[in-house]
Amino acid sequence: MRSDFKFSNLLGTVYRQGNIIFSQDGTILLSPVGNRVSVFDLVNNRSFTFEYEHRKNVSCIALNPQGTLLLSVDEDGRAILVNFRAKTVLHHFNFKEPVSDLKFSPDGATFALACGRFIQVWKTPDVAEDRQFAPFVRHRVHAGHFASIISLSWSPDSRFILSTSKDLTARIWSLDSDEQNLAATTFAGHRDYVVGAFFSADQEQIYTVSKDGALFQWGYTSKQEVEEGEEPDLSSYSWRIVKKNYFYAAQAKVKRVTFHAKSNMLVVGFNNGEFRLYEVPDFTLIQQLSMGQNAINAVSVNQTGEWLAFGSSKLGQLLVYEWQSESYILKQQGHFDATNAVAYSPDGSRLVTASDDGKVKIWDVASGFCLVTFQEHTAAVTGLAFAKKGQVLFSASLDGTVRAWDLIRYRNFRTFTAADRIQFNCLAADPSGEVVCAGSIDSFAIHVWSVQTGQLVDTLDGHDGPVTCLSFSKENGVLASSSWDKTIRIWSIFGRSQQVEPLEVFADVLSIAVRPDGSEVAVSTLDGNVLFFDINEGKQVNSIDGKKDILSGRHLEDRFTSKNSARSKYFTSIDYSFDGLSLVAGGNNNSICLYDIPNGVLLKRFVVSRNMSLNGTQQFLNSKRMTDAGSLDLIDRDGENSDLEDRIDSTLPGSNRGGDMSTRRVRPEVRVTSLKFSPTSNAFAAGSTEGILVYSVDEGLLFDPFDLDIDITPQAVVEALKEKEYLQALVMAFRLNEEYLIKRVYESVPVKEINLVSSGLPIVYVARMLKFIGDFSMESQHLEFNLIWVKAILSAHGRYITSHKHEFGSSLRAVQRFLGRIGKDVVSASKDNKYAYLFLSSTDGSTQADELDGDGDAGMGHAFQIEEDNNSSDNDLVMEDASDDEKGWVGFSDAKSNTLPLDQDKDSSDDASDDDDDENLI
Repeated sequence: MRSDFKFSNLLGTVYRQGNIIFSQDGTILLSPVGNRVSVFDLVNNRSFTFEYEHRKNVSCIALNPQGTLLLSVDEDGRAILVNFRAKTVLHHFNFKEPVSDLKFSPDGATFALACGRFIQVWKTPDVAEDRQFAPFVRHRVHAGHFASIISLSWSPDSRFILSTSKDLTARIWSLDSDEQNLAATTFAGHRDYVVGAFFSADQEQIYTVSKDGALFQWGYTSKQEVEEGEEPDLSSYSWRIVKKNYFYAAQAKVKRVTFHAKSNMLVVGFNNGEFRLYEVPDFTLIQQLSMGQNAINAVSVNQTGEWLAFGSSKLGQLLVYEWQSESYILKQQGHFDATNAVAYSPDGSRLVTASDDGKVKIWDVASGFCLVTFQEHTAAVTGLAFAKKGQVLFSASLDGTVRAWDLIRYRNFRTFTAADRIQFNCLAADPSGEVVCAGSIDSFAIHVWSVQTGQLVDTLDGHDGPVTCLSFSKENGVLASSSWDKTIRIWSIFGRSQQVEPLEVFADVLSIAVRPDGSEVAVSTLDGNVLFFDINEGKQVNSIDGKKDILSGRHLEDRFTSKNSARSKYFTSIDYSFDGLSLVAGGNNNSICLYDIPNGVLLKRFVVSRNMSLNGTQQFLNSKRMTDAGSLDLIDRDGENSDLEDRIDSTLPGSNRGGDMSTRRVRPEVRVTSLKFSPTSNAFAAGSTEGILVYSVDEGLLFDPFDLDIDITPQAVVEALKEKEYLQALVMAFRLNEEYLIKRVYESVPVKEINLVSSGLPIVYVARMLKFIGDFSMESQHLEFNLIWVKAILSAHGRYITSHKHEFGSSLRAVQRFLGRIGKDVVSASKDNKYAYLFLSSTDGSTQADELDGDGDAGMGHAFQIEEDNNSSDNDLVMEDASDDEKGWVGFSDAKSNTLPLDQDKDSSDDASDDDDDENLI
């Protein structure tokens, strides 16, 4: 079993707080998510999250115009400089106080940041000949504001900086000290915080926007009128208000504003979720829309001015809007509350999450985007399960229902309820999709429903306490259940007798998992152990003590060390790998443990988060922050804020759940609520406080020196191709592991040689060959050629693949995706050409085909031909009957008589089969 899993992506959340930015070409959007940074490729429909972590949540980010350096700063002012293209961390730096805004200059030579009421200008690290020793060199510091600075903006020529502050003013600063005295100006006159100030494209105008909805236009003018031919007196020139405009947004306040100088477009976001587009200086309202009822915390415009990005931290919403076509490029929203359950689809391409907010979301693993959200549940969703084909999803909820979802039409087609109104807290589905089971803490019985009929077919009685966990075997109809009575019961759902012997456990069972082959069951208990029982023998065969492997961090209010903490020394979620040789476990702590089951050893331990904003991530508390009364971080300072909306707290004191989760007084605690291996065992997902963490094995090795000698070179591969030694060339290309070489050899093999090459391919390269074909075929247009390769390999090595399923899981999934794409294309093409086919097949063209005209042209084929009317002055094309004397319009009478009954039959069959559609899904 491989243990080299690494963090690969973060799902379930798209925006938390801070600013969002576009890349220079405007196709990539960067968004801070907790203490990480996520990147969304809006053109290729992909996303990824950087692996590095900040010590606290990210407050602002900036990308240089060249798109090479990313600078992100957390709430404490600690910055990380990252090579954006290589995704590697270059330098850590501490600005020693919170940073409210950060901007690179348009030429990329410097960057400015606002720390409190000061502006710091730093030189951007470069690779010039005079390389400096320190990566960051401070150019100068500007001071002049009397309150905290809110925003910064650069002039297009990178010479001046505009700053806005809570002291109701905006100021202009020069990068060159010689121009500072001439340029220093204070823009006063607003009656509320100035939230944004911007230069026009020609730098002749300055626009300032205040929180109360006032837009001032400033011009560099003189009090004295200058006559023609007279030289102007520069001493009389200064910045003056030229025009005043107001948004008139009733009670709404301006939250964020940005300006696109090239198109003179001003984008304003309000605290009621409304955003507007204005064209200045005419102050023309272009559009007015709303993205909800929560405040807009981030606004950004791409370089061309076509796409607008908005972020709302209250619900974690991220929106990219194309204002010209009035369409959405991206609409994503994470879960509002804690994630309770995670499930992989059988093909591993989808990831489903359930949350306390009552929503079920389906995420695409490859792209990282949410595909669909189900909102029919009215309470927290507690369990998820897939049917074997992956077309049906089951979910259990505290609202007393178990629902079945059709993942083809994306609808709820079955709702299962018990005789009494009880809350379901666990769920398991038979892999065949025939039955679904659910347990509840309100009842001691396990409820079993038939998916086909939707009826409650059985209740499994035997437990003496509430049922806590359920798990089905993937190979047979074995159901394992656990209860508060400290027993495990194994049920044969499809057997005649339901008499089962309980397996005694000496602690409360927190999670249960059945090995895929159905011969073993694993349980995690409250005392920190993982116990393994043989189902056939009914006895314990193995155990793992997990207490020593768990990282249990301290909480701020703890009076004891993490070593002596027994709060979370146990696992609340476990899952088997596909081959049954490994187990992944996690709980209400900061660690995910990967175990080797036969040897009972810890293979690897993953740290969930290093975010110090969460409880349980630190082993030692900062003694500098400790007093006799406790930690200084426990003091609620919201009442000291200058803004009314920051002082208001609508949450219940001490509440862990419910209410406004973004401003609750209790610090969130790091925990893992659910763990699932992917069907191919090359990845696993963990539902945590930070979102859905996906860890995967990197299979894209650049170079594999195994079985390599000095004679194997790219030139040798080309020579083998010239000599038509296709198998030898293919094996050498795989040993070099160069994709371009493999692709060249693959496409050079003649069709008649494919079967021979496939049968002689060494078994060690079969999985890699199938994986290559699956990935290559998604972009290739040679459908038949690729299908011939797949058929030849499966025919030659099918028996070995069947007996070693776990080795070929990832490869077969790739081929399955390719076949699924072909199937969709064929079905859509047949539907689009259905009536054309019926018309052509119903016309009798045997006589017409033999009667070619003198030019050898048969006209339009079976029924008519097109001739040029020489008598017409417009040279119109006239359709004439090709065989008027014999049959008139050949084929139309037949086509009519043939197609109408077919259509009628299809409609009637569609109506009759509507009730059976759901049965065919299972």
